[in-house]
Amino acid sequence: MIRPVSQAFNGRRACIVFDLGGVLIDWDPRYLYRQLFDGDGTAMEHFLAQVCSPAWNAQQDAGRSFAEAIAEKTRAFPEYEHLIQAYFARWTEMIRGSMAGTVEVLSELREQGYPLYALSNWSAETFPLIKHRFSFLDWFKGIVLSGEVGCAKPNPRIYRIFLERMQCMPDQCLFIDDSRDNIATARELGFATLLFRSPQQLRAYLQSKGLSRR
Repeated sequence: MIRPVSQAFNGRRACIVFDLGGVLIDWDPRYLYRQLFDGDGTAMEHFLAQVCSPAWNAQQDAGRSFAEAIAEKTRAFPEYEHLIQAYFARWTEMIRGSMAGTVEVLSELREQGYPLYALSNWSAETFPLIKHRFSFLDWFKGIVLSGEVGCAKPNPRIYRIFLERMQCMPDQCLFIDDSRDNIATARELGFATLLFRSPQQLRAYLQSKGLSRR
């Protein structure tokens, strides 16, 4: 059971801001590429570090189209063409499902009337592919996606876009994310923050702040 916050976040009613991937949605390109590399973990990790790397994927999160990204990467690594193309063509296979424990906490917060928001690094091309799979995405008062605004966390600009669009003040907001860099920027801007590690850790933190009695 979640109860109203008391004397937290400057005494204002808390706005709870969730990251999506790694917090509420279990996304990992390895779920796809373990199949494509037939269990060769070393080759898979090399591909995901040197070819379709996190830095490469981050550019799509920030607004670059997958068509442009895949064409550029295929020119550089023609020997991996079919694997590079799979990154978008079979992208939905990188989603295992929701993170049930976190969704349970989200549901409790919703039942008690806390304003819920999402601020996520996510491509504008891939989010529509999975939005229908997760009914809890409809619980948010607002969602700001990096791919739609053209910049990604930890760039301070996306946090300011979020605050302006949602008409929130940073000291009203608890921001929950699994990236240290993203958390650091939010904290510098005045958000209360939690570096997410597990649903159990999230619940314990909420209890410590008077947000949860469970």
